[in-house]
Amino acid sequence: MGNGEKYDAVIVGCGPNGLAAGITMARAGCKVLALEANPQIGGGVRSAELTLPGFTHDVCSSIYPFGLGSPFFRQLPLSRYGLEWIHPPIPLAHPLEGGQAAALHRSLAATADALAEDAATYLRIMKPLVEGWENLACEFLQPPLHVPGSPVLFARFGFYALRSGAGLANRFKGGSARALLAGLAAHSFLPLEQVPSGAIGLVLGLMAHAVGWPMPRGGAQRITNALAEHLRMLGAEIVTGHCVKSLAELPSCRAILLDVTPRQFLRMAGQRLPPGYAHSLQRFRYGPAAFKIDYALAAPIPWLAQDCARAGTVHVGGSFAEVAQSEREVAAGRPPERPFVLLAQHSVFDSTRAPAGRHTAWAYCHVPNDSKFDMTERMESQIERFAPGFRDRILARHVTTPQALEANNSNLVGGDINGGLANLRQLAARPILSFVPYRTPLRGVYLCSASTPPGGGVHGMAGYHAATAALRREFQVEAGLDASKRTASGNSR
Repeated sequence: MGNGEKYDAVIVGCGPNGLAAGITMARAGCKVLALEANPQIGGGVRSAELTLPGFTHDVCSSIYPFGLGSPFFRQLPLSRYGLEWIHPPIPLAHPLEGGQAAALHRSLAATADALAEDAATYLRIMKPLVEGWENLACEFLQPPLHVPGSPVLFARFGFYALRSGAGLANRFKGGSARALLAGLAAHSFLPLEQVPSGAIGLVLGLMAHAVGWPMPRGGAQRITNALAEHLRMLGAEIVTGHCVKSLAELPSCRAILLDVTPRQFLRMAGQRLPPGYAHSLQRFRYGPAAFKIDYALAAPIPWLAQDCARAGTVHVGGSFAEVAQSEREVAAGRPPERPFVLLAQHSVFDSTRAPAGRHTAWAYCHVPNDSKFDMTERMESQIERFAPGFRDRILARHVTTPQALEANNSNLVGGDINGGLANLRQLAARPILSFVPYRTPLRGVYLCSASTPPGGGVHGMAGYHAATAALRREFQVEAGLDASKRTASGNSR
């Protein structure tokens, strides 16, 4: 496709969206160069020995429902490059007082049965949406301004989704169902009284039934490595340790795809952006931060509730009211007294993560953006509350503050792991309101990070959509997506 340039497309940032953009361009026949500022590619999808030798921890993200739920990733032969998914017996458990727990099973029926008085309500909401999952995923994993391909199904989803987490939980009577929904909705980093926290909780619940909440055997790095190897097999070049400070530094090419947030793009573009567009990017808001701790453990976490020991992910926060209070405090700019803790226990199901007889745990809570407050004691008190003796099993811990998250990955501004606040305005206008929000006023320059639709999550869809837009406009290739589907040789499962 070249027109005298050495490269057709240059990708800046080799997180999952940048790699997805590169793969999409390369599959359409483009010569691709991918640049990464860090010595290691992957962005928020990396692994390292953070505590003790032999203990593999995920540097940022760790559980991947979108790894199997992404329409783009499902096209790729990632298993050829060593990616293997592990499904714990229970995707998610939420401990409650008295040694009880609410559990989100792969089975709709099993989940509903455990919710007792709320079983019928749960099935009425979830069953049609789970059955229509394939079409539904294609609807909400694209720009919000689009003509729905499945309008009836999408309208049904919207009837429940366009409300707050509290509004969705109010359809249920029992404490178990309400607590389960609180933890799911809290993934939005929003107060549970705020729209669209309900939509995010609903999507995550649906995915547990439709595709599961799996973990990659051996660590998050396996996802990145598989994507990178596929990109290289398509003829692309990947260069690490190359920090791009200005667009002027990039080699001549027809398309530049930036896996960066609005703040970095403003710096790279300098004075080249029109004032109105630059002002829109300056108004882009970043969300609350994550405060993360990785643990090396002498034994598994001693949960009081048996379902928690069988779950890959555990939401530690107590009742709906307690989780809601924690998220309200974060939104008000205060470190929560009793934080909602999101925890994953990989080594229980993946023996490659720790030495024989030892274990790992990965946990984080929400704090205000760029918070300096040390949440270690508060987080461990919450875990100890539902797993007495947890502290006695800690061999070592590694704390990652919001400042450290940003230092490791400049896209995590102030420790925001979602690429920007996921309120209603910024889901519709991410980073601007447009039918093609990836396109910038600079010809040939596109944004493809989590600051563009469909937002946070490891799905590659922002990179996929941005590359599709670039292929259409810069190369007049309308068959790029169809060609990708025809040449796909299996998904990553």
